Amino acid sequence: MNSESGSTGAIKLYRSFLKKLVLNYLVGSLLAVLVVGSTIVLTTLDVPPEEYKRLVFILVTSLVIMAAAELIVFSRHVRPLQRALLRPDANLDMLRTAYVQMHRFPQLSVWRILVPHLLGLSVPAVCITAWMLSAGLLTFPVFYLVLATAGAFLVACMHAMFDFFLTGAAIRPLLLELKKQAKERYRVELDAGGHVFLSIRPKFLISGMLIGISPLLLFSLAAQIRLRSLDSAIFQNYWGWASLILIIDIAFAYTGARLITADIERPISKLYDAMNDVKEGRMTQVQNIYSDEFSKLVAGFNMMVNALQTREDESRAMLDSYFVTLAVALDARDPYTAGHSLRVAEYSELIGRLCGMPPEELAIIRKSALLHDIGKIGVRDTVLLKEGRLTEEEFDQIKLHPALGENILLQIEPKDAMAALLPGVRSHHERYDGKGYPDGLAGEEIPVLGRIIAVADAYDAMTSDRPYRKGMASQVALLILDEGRGTQWDPVFAKVFVEYMRKQLTSIPKHGAS
Repeated sequence: MNSESGSTGAIKLYRSFLKKLVLNYLVGSLLAVLVVGSTIVLTTLDVPPEEYKRLVFILVTSLVIMAAAELIVFSRHVRPLQRALLRPDANLDMLRTAYVQMHRFPQLSVWRILVPHLLGLSVPAVCITAWMLSAGLLTFPVFYLVLATAGAFLVACMHAMFDFFLTGAAIRPLLLELKKQAKERYRVELDAGGHVFLSIRPKFLISGMLIGISPLLLFSLAAQIRLRSLDSAIFQNYWGWASLILIIDIAFAYTGARLITADIERPISKLYDAMNDVKEGRMTQVQNIYSDEFSKLVAGFNMMVNALQTREDESRAMLDSYFVTLAVALDARDPYTAGHSLRVAEYSELIGRLCGMPPEELAIIRKSALLHDIGKIGVRDTVLLKEGRLTEEEFDQIKLHPALGENILLQIEPKDAMAALLPGVRSHHERYDGKGYPDGLAGEEIPVLGRIIAVADAYDAMTSDRPYRKGMASQVALLILDEGRGTQWDPVFAKVFVEYMRKQLTSIPKHGAS
């Protein structure tokens, strides 16, 4: 029942669309061909009544041929629409083809007017008129035939411009219907994919030029015919000053069209660039320096960006809190390592900042460091919480936690959310000389995250108390890191961390100093 009602609605929309196209076409044809063309010809040519009848015959015959040519072309243009809208079994490909065809329809209307319409009218008219002139049935100069052809082209251009914009308005209900059917039948959102079928620049330039030039040029052609029949002396000088006026008009129309086009393109380009930035995660706002409707559009865009930024900040804060909560929950298993993950995250982020890494990478370093020991969730309490030194077998179980941590994070959806953190979790116990675990990587083979966290993790482990030993003094731990540069730890990351921490220790005033 819903399918039948939807099909009926589509048929009604299609018929309404055809009526609009026919009405637009008839209005344009009447204005362009019958009113403008006939008025100019019949009011400027001084011919006997018999010749007027012959001119009317030529016009009617040409109109019939023109209508037949356009009907053939138009039927081909609407065929994809008929297949998609008039058939209840239309598949998704038919709907897509019709959707694209609808977007092309304004341009196709221009093509129909400038090719089958113009040629279907002009070619028969010129041929019949030339035959009548040679047979003596018409007596006006042959030169008028050239002027009539030029006038017909200008009139067709004006007609095409009107039809382009009127058709652009007529296709919108059908576009919505096609999108609706694709969504309801196949759960697919039809979209042109950002494709520009005709950009603003040629649309505005051509329209502006036609509006500015065509009326004056048509008037010049009609005036030339009238002046030739009235005064040959005036006619001799006519095209001298007429050409000058036309050149000025062309320059004025072109300049005006360019200025209008640039004025519209500028804010659109700014908005488009800003949208691309937002798409890539950069919340860019557009400077609102406009005083027309674009001011409202830019203000609305900036409000949207502010809302997205607020939500992103909230999501980031929530995600950071989630990582911290996981780290705290992990450290809570062992009172001797309480706060270990938070401190390693701070040290790791410090190393990244000292190396000049951008904020995006620092955020990844911090998150990865917070979760670097998450694999210890899978280690038995008897091993993890053992007071005293571990046996070789127990230490082998501890050595499994980097790979286990990676496997745990791989279970989180979406997988892309954790992908950047995995290298740090898996490789933070690799050694620079290749004697670490779980993969025995060496040097630059070890991911950057792993090399950074390894330095931070080692420093905190050495300076923290354990059941079987007291934490080392910071100076001793830094000395060990310094001596282990290039063997156990990355030489660059270890160096920047050691130098910074030593400066911090020397800048702390000794107890009791005045």
